[in-house]
Amino acid sequence: MKFRITKEHFLSGLQQVQHVVSTRTTLPILSNVLLEAQDGQLHLTTNDLDVGVSAQVSAEVEVAGSTTLPARRLVNIVKELPASDIEIEVDADHVASINCGPSFFKILGLTNEEFPALPNFEKSKEFKFPQATLKDSLKKTSYAISTDETRYVLNGVYFSFENNTLIMVATDGRRLAMVDHELEFPKSHETSVIVPTKAVNELQRLLGDSGEVTISIAENQIAFTLDKLILVSRLIEGNYPNYRQVIPEKTVDRITLEREAFLQTVHRVSLLTSDKSHSLKLVFGEDNIDIMANSPDIGEARESLAVQHKGNQFSIAFNPEFLMAPLRNLNTDEVYLNLIDEMSPGVLKIDS
Repeated sequence: MKFRITKEHFLSGLQQVQHVVSTRTTLPILSNVLLEAQDGQLHLTTNDLDVGVSAQVSAEVEVAGSTTLPARRLVNIVKELPASDIEIEVDADHVASINCGPSFFKILGLTNEEFPALPNFEKSKEFKFPQATLKDSLKKTSYAISTDETRYVLNGVYFSFENNTLIMVATDGRRLAMVDHELEFPKSHETSVIVPTKAVNELQRLLGDSGEVTISIAENQIAFTLDKLILVSRLIEGNYPNYRQVIPEKTVDRITLEREAFLQTVHRVSLLTSDKSHSLKLVFGEDNIDIMANSPDIGEARESLAVQHKGNQFSIAFNPEFLMAPLRNLNTDEVYLNLIDEMSPGVLKIDS
């Protein structure tokens, strides 16, 4: 195998796939990136058996072929190379010679025959979705994913394709985030899956602000195809809890809030919370909210915020981080806080 490629193209392709590579794998081949050169293209693939990513960049291919090279070491070398054109030649023993201006490196690779292939999605259910919308939806939900590995079905984002609607949900049992979008697809494509955290994080890194993403779902696998990129992941097996039953159906008080002002106020007052008293008290009065924190071992904080509120005076307490996380990840100027009473969950929404 022999090809020439610009430093910019090579580094871009490597950086798109390198994050999947595990540093703690017991299989040496999984620490490598699969390089396949043919027809003026270089395909780069990494795979940790749970998540795989493949990218494609332009290259001048003199001799077609494939090999695998240590991914992170290759990235570090390419980052430091001085010139724009890189020439790579790989011999029959998978030893790669890298020439770039005055620099020369020789890296020992492994045969590509041992590299695990990405699954086939020929007989899959396909959905097309705007990349920007999916990226925004993941941002609005993924912060609520559970990190408790004993509740493995909560360790990802739930995708439900039903009634021409895509619903995405994440919850850790104490907070829940949900978005939904209209999406046309045949009745036969209705399904629901749980996409694990690692795939969600990689997907957010790869998604752009324009173009479409094709979502392909096969048995226990999902693929996201973005132009010259594809991300494949195993799905989490199990039944996702009935999230709808924990979302309050009625609203007694509805308060319109300026998102950024509310976020900054909550953040400042939360500086006086502690591990023992990690809660904020919100006291609603006539056109006003008093936001308070009281920690016997630290001190107390209070700040008032003018709002439009004509209901009865009452108070409710929230974990400040649970309150701030959605406010950070939403992008509207106004949010709506729906409340029932002091003991029922509060609901933050962005639609009136």
